[in-house]
Amino acid sequence: MNSTGTLFRVTIFGESHGPVVGVNIDGCPAGIPLKEEDFLDDLKRRQPGAAGTTPRIEKDYPDIVTGCYNGKTTGAPVTVIFENQNTKSKDYDHLRKQPRPGHADWVAMQKFGGHNDHRGGGHFSGRLTLGLVAAGVIAKKIAEPININARLVEAGGQTDIDSAIDRAVKEDESIGGIVECRASPMPVGIGEPFFDSLESRIAHLVFAIPATKGVEFGSGFSASKMTGSEHNDNILSIDGKTETNHAGGINGGISNGNDLVFRVAVKPTSSTGKTQNTLNLETGKVQELTIGGRHDKCIALRVPVVVESITAIAIADLLLQAQQRGRVKKN
Repeated sequence: MNSTGTLFRVTIFGESHGPVVGVNIDGCPAGIPLKEEDFLDDLKRRQPGAAGTTPRIEKDYPDIVTGCYNGKTTGAPVTVIFENQNTKSKDYDHLRKQPRPGHADWVAMQKFGGHNDHRGGGHFSGRLTLGLVAAGVIAKKIAEPININARLVEAGGQTDIDSAIDRAVKEDESIGGIVECRASPMPVGIGEPFFDSLESRIAHLVFAIPATKGVEFGSGFSASKMTGSEHNDNILSIDGKTETNHAGGINGGISNGNDLVFRVAVKPTSSTGKTQNTLNLETGKVQELTIGGRHDKCIALRVPVVVESITAIAIADLLLQAQQRGRVKKN
């Protein structure tokens, strides 16, 4: 559904071209300093503007409407909303009869009986990651002093990001990318065996980011080509420091004190300038489709801060479950 988390529970809402999008966070500890300005740096990183990103520019100014008083969280649910102002819904009118290849248009029609909001992808739009980033800002405060950093390490199969973006723009084509995330210093013991393992909680949230197609921790898929003695991380000290970090900082679903390391595969943006073939629901025939609207050439450029946010959300929830975080006492 639209909610996730056990104690730090996050609910996202809204549609790409509706009045607002936003997030509600239940279980946020009381006493955390919070004001609108705290969100701006991460929100700016998510915004378009760079080469290869959509020309749709929204103000994206957060409005904290519940759960804060005198600049601190109250312990009640925190709600943050963002107005949608720069919309061009007419660009999507034809999608009622010609669903876009690679998008959720067709499955949304089937699942919701045609009642879904198709404008800009509706509730399936990457615009809803605004709520994830907002929740991540609060989660990062709970997760302190853990520092979470994600960066785009590959685009279009190249490590030369700028060159890959330039080519995509010139060819009017979209490309994917790989985002790497690291978190440190990680405490030992975060995560539970099996269903609430640190990997499973992060992976669950990773796939809530539109365009995600894969995730790997530590050495990931390359581990299948290694021997056990090559892959094992030799323990060097009483604090769990290891010689290598093929496990990505996790053993048995639980953080081992080394850096948390994982990578996310992001597919090319489905809306591309190239003419494609797709079914016309009115004629029953496959016909050419030229997609209008405003779209990213490489959505992966804007994904790193979202990956950081979902990582913080997962860690914050697990820290609260482990009773390693609580309310901040009033002075």
